[in-house]
This record gives sequence, C-alpha cells and structure tokens, in this order.
Amino acid sequence: MSRSERKIDHIRHAISHEREIHNHFDDIEIVHQSLARLNFEDIQMNIQVGELYLSSPLFVNAMTGGGGEETMAINRDLALAAKETGIGMAVGSQMSALKNTEERRTYEIVREANLEGVIFANVGSEATLEQAREAVRMLDANALQIHINTLQEMIMPEGDRDFSHRMHRIQSIIDHMDVPVIVKEVGYGMSKETADILYQMGVRHLDVGGRGGTNFSKVENMRRERAYTSFNNWGIPTPVSVLEASIRDDLHVFASGGVRHGLDGAKAMVLGAKGFGMAGSLLKILVNEGREELIQEIHHILHEFKIAMMLQNALHPKELNGKAHVKFGYTKQWYDQRMK
Repeated sequence: MSRSERKIDHIRHAISHEREIHNHFDDIEIVHQSLARLNFEDIQMNIQVGELYLSSPLFVNAMTGGGGEETMAINRDLALAAKETGIGMAVGSQMSALKNTEERRTYEIVREANLEGVIFANVGSEATLEQAREAVRMLDANALQIHINTLQEMIMPEGDRDFSHRMHRIQSIIDHMDVPVIVKEVGYGMSKETADILYQMGVRHLDVGGRGGTNFSKVENMRRERAYTSFNNWGIPTPVSVLEASIRDDLHVFASGGVRHGLDGAKAMVLGAKGFGMAGSLLKILVNEGREELIQEIHHILHEFKIAMMLQNALHPKELNGKAHVKFGYTKQWYDQRMK
C-alpha cells in the first residue's frame, strides 16, 4: 500500500471507528454560579498562549496530510472553515511532502485558502531540523507541531521501530526554530514525567492528545490481519492528561482528544489547559455533511464555550482556569493516586 493510499485509509477509519462509550470529560462537573455579572457581548474569546496569539481557544487540530486530491480538498475546506470562523488550524503530518514534492500541494492549499489565519505546521519526531524549517516555510506557518506517536508506529506494519535518536532531533528543533514549537501526542496522552522532560528540554507548548477521540491503535488495527487489540484502550484520557501536564505556569497545555463540544473545551480550561483542539468530530461533519455545516458547527461550539464563560463570570478564557469543579469516577481515582 502506498503512503497516499494509507492516508486515505486513515481518514476512512478515523471517521468510522467507534469511540469509547465513556468520555472522561463526563467525570468533570463545573460548579454552577447563579449570579451572572457580565454582559454576554463583552466576553472576549481571544487568547495569548505563550508566544501565540489566537482569536479563540478552539482550533482545528491535525488530521489529514498527503493522500493526493482527496485530502487536498479536505484540507482546503478545513482551511476555509477556519477562515470563516476565525479559528486556528493545524495540518496533518507533512513528512510525506518533505519526501515527495508532488504532495506539497495538499498542504500549500491551506495557506492559499486562509492567507491571514493562524496555521500550525506538523512533522514527526523523525524530522531533521532542516525538514522542520521546510515544513514551516511550506505554509508560512505560525507554529510547528512535532507529533509523537510511538504506539501507532509500533502497530503499523510499516511503522518506525528505532526511536533512539528522537530526543536529539527534538532538541535540535527546539533550540533552532524561530516559531513556537508544540510537542503533540496523537491519542495516548502525556504524563507529568513526559511533560517534565520536555520542559527541561525547553518545550513551552504541549498538546496532550489524550485518549478519548480518534483512536489510532484501533485505526491501525483495522488495517492488520492479526490485530494487537490489547492496546486499543492504552493511554491517558484527555482530562487526566491535562491535569498531569499542567505542572508549571509557563508550560502551556492544549487539550485534544475526545473534546465533543464547547462545554468540554471549558472543562479542559478549568483543569488547566490554555486552549483546545478538535479533529475527528469536525472531519466527520465535513466529509458527511459538507463545509457549510462544519462552519455552523464551529460557530455553535464557540457559542457553547462562551455560555460556559458567562456562567462562570469569566470575561476572558484564561479566567476559567481553576474555577470550582468536582471530579468523579476514573478521573478522581487517577487524580487521588497521581496528583495529590
């Protein structure tokens, strides 16, 4: 199977596979505050996350890369939806375009469709410094995501097996890039130990990419004759991972993985996230219902988030951090054993 065919396979499986029955954002309840004191129209959605300036906490997270005309059309429509709604967007891994110039158009279309928008480039941890720089140049990107996906690679028949030089390559990119670098998981979450190591390396932006959304173990297992199904539930759920990774005020955490709506986004920010990404659920709407419906859904999510701000008297998104909340079930048990 070619790389392009594999990318199309990923898209098909990502929008069709079943999510976990229990979403761990349901383990979090924000405590209702009855005495609203704000004018809804005065509530601000723009945020500064370290060196990044975003018009809202929500962004379209990395999904598609490579795959020819089909993924180019998806990337164009995602970029147009991001432009229309004023939110940021991350592209999928650009490694295919760095190895095959014919794939560049599937990524370049994103900047062409959204000239003024905030766009994150994306490379794997196998990328060299020069490849990382080229990925940013390809999109005139505002930031760079480095995705780490060890388990996905291990389950992929054609996946990488040697990660012995990963830390050196990541360190080189962190030390020499002139845009913010976001280290990102792809569905397995980040522990406080991982966050601490990355912080010591100089990383100041993390996307925890927690368990609960698109499950790449399941996606890859759907492509295997003999599956490693024992790993289908591996990883740290997103709300738990936000708690784990929020270890320092100047380590800026993005929440992604299983965020369903604006209220989940608000919960993530109450727990310590500075912003939240959505991927698979948005892709499914685009593929099944079209770009205009996706635009309306993004507006709806942003409005939900703003309602949650209103109910907490938060004039700016950052004011949600630490608001009164209660933890239940799995998340509380994890918190009690790991975070106290």
